[in-house]
Amino acid sequence: MSRPLNGVRVVELAGIGPGPHACMMLADLGAEVTRVLRPSEASEKDNAHTLRGRRRVVADLKDPADRDRVLDLISSADVLVEGFRPGVMERLGLGPDQAMARNPRLVFARMTGWGQHGPYARMAGHDINYISITGALHAIGTSEAPVPPLNLVGDYGGGSMLLVNGVLAALVQRGTTGRGQVVDAAMVDGASVLLAGILELRTDQTWNDTRSNNLLDGAAPFYRTYRCADGGFMAVGAIEPQFYALVVAGLELEAAALPDRDDPTCWPELTAVFAEAFDARPRSHWQSVFDGTDACVTPVLDFDEAAAHPHVAQRRSLTRDAAGFVAAGSAWRNLED
Repeated sequence: MSRPLNGVRVVELAGIGPGPHACMMLADLGAEVTRVLRPSEASEKDNAHTLRGRRRVVADLKDPADRDRVLDLISSADVLVEGFRPGVMERLGLGPDQAMARNPRLVFARMTGWGQHGPYARMAGHDINYISITGALHAIGTSEAPVPPLNLVGDYGGGSMLLVNGVLAALVQRGTTGRGQVVDAAMVDGASVLLAGILELRTDQTWNDTRSNNLLDGAAPFYRTYRCADGGFMAVGAIEPQFYALVVAGLELEAAALPDRDDPTCWPELTAVFAEAFDARPRSHWQSVFDGTDACVTPVLDFDEAAAHPHVAQRRSLTRDAAGFVAAGSAWRNLED
């Protein structure tokens, strides 16, 4: 099957987190990805998750002979992906100047947390650190404390997605200019871009800096989760009035007797009413009530349940690997999918 990146060759210098995740997506799009491993990583497992779709070579980048072998790979590649701290590639003799002198068409993609420049550029960090200084972490959690949103906002939403975006844009421009370029993808930048919509609400003064006090952070009774009688949860996202009306009807509540949904001072009282209603029946009941409607009410599923959900299963959004564990599917689709 022809995929958009068929024929594109990617060299990936082995790392963790967003770099491999980005290369997984490039491979899903059809790119031929060669992952360069350190000798200590030679026994790396070829699993069906973020490392899928690779061929592998082992090289000690501090050894001149191995470095030259990697430079030979880079010379015939379209994209190089690396995730070292700033300056490491240059010290190894594999920096943009050296690599692009051998291959002027190369897209040299760099994935870091802090970026190549700035006061924190050479400092260690993880997802939680990158999103903490952007304001994103402050906005997520309970009224008592921020809560890390897994490592989705920095590593993947703000990291690998930004890297793939930059690589694809650079490949498009290369089609016009014939020359590659350096892509500097930083998680701190990507996380900030993800905040654009929330910052716009803040500019419009419809968002404040108190957690659990806004439309999309769990404060609104029509945009939050509710516990059911069996301990399961339902997710409610009925922002629009017409969708909200369907929630009220499904819960068998009298709309005229409910507190004003558009008055935030009434939200705690309305939340309590909804919570009592959901808690009266098991999750399966509410799923049967709301499935197929525009109420924007869905079950909160664990990973095994999610993989078996009819919509997820049909689209292969989640699959199972050879050992039976849940794995991410490919987001790439063609007309036959």
